[in-house]
Amino acid sequence: MKKNIKTIFNTILLALAVVVLLPGCKKLFGLSKQEDYDYVKETLDPHINITARQFLENRSYGATPQDTVFKWMRLGLEYAGIDLAEYEKPGRTFIFMHNEAVRRLDATGKVTGGMWFTYPIVLKDINGNPILDPVTGAPKTAPATKWSDYDKGTIKNYFLYLIGEGVYNFEDLNNLNKDIQSLVPAGTVATKESLLGWINGGKGFDQEGKFNLKIKSNNDLGPIVHNDLVDDRSAGYIATNGVVHVYGNPLVPYRAQQ
Repeated sequence: MKKNIKTIFNTILLALAVVVLLPGCKKLFGLSKQEDYDYVKETLDPHINITARQFLENRSYGATPQDTVFKWMRLGLEYAGIDLAEYEKPGRTFIFMHNEAVRRLDATGKVTGGMWFTYPIVLKDINGNPILDPVTGAPKTAPATKWSDYDKGTIKNYFLYLIGEGVYNFEDLNNLNKDIQSLVPAGTVATKESLLGWINGGKGFDQEGKFNLKIKSNNDLGPIVHNDLVDDRSAGYIATNGVVHVYGNPLVPYRAQQ
């Protein structure tokens, strides 16, 4: 008897579901006021309606404590002594570093990724000379643990390299590299206290002070690639004075082809 009741009950539920789904049965269940919903595709507005500086400040240690994704970038800018007014000047492409692009920590607090790991500090002997690997000749290194482990001038130039002259957003790029002039002067060389001074033939920085941007798939669904190596984390934020692209991995300060 219990089985029969359950079967009848399930049959009634199924019938009600079919009735509700039939187009002509809306009135039966008081659904006559509802209208069919037509899906309209919408794109999120990329305009942030503030300057790049405000965007940086708001999301570093601003009004929303849990949203501090640019905290370590801002700390680096402050260490380097860069006036944040640079991020208010018009007609620029701003490359922002997400916290993970600067430092990633494991469960013990050890640096295991980001710029501080990719460009570690060169170990030196008691005389201040780099300790070289006897086999490879490369300097022995350890990850940085704070911005002040680096030379202040080199960090200043690193951040200046991440500001481009001119506005280059998705509609201005394609799948071919676009040379963009940065604010770092041509011929700038990185100091040797970190691996930054040992890359690119010992120059560190692009010797023309330029970087490349391109879209990986030649449309705005693909990431914007920096110097043929790093895909954006998010991109195309239209500030009132330019455009902001955000990266979550350390950026190479020179083009693959110079």
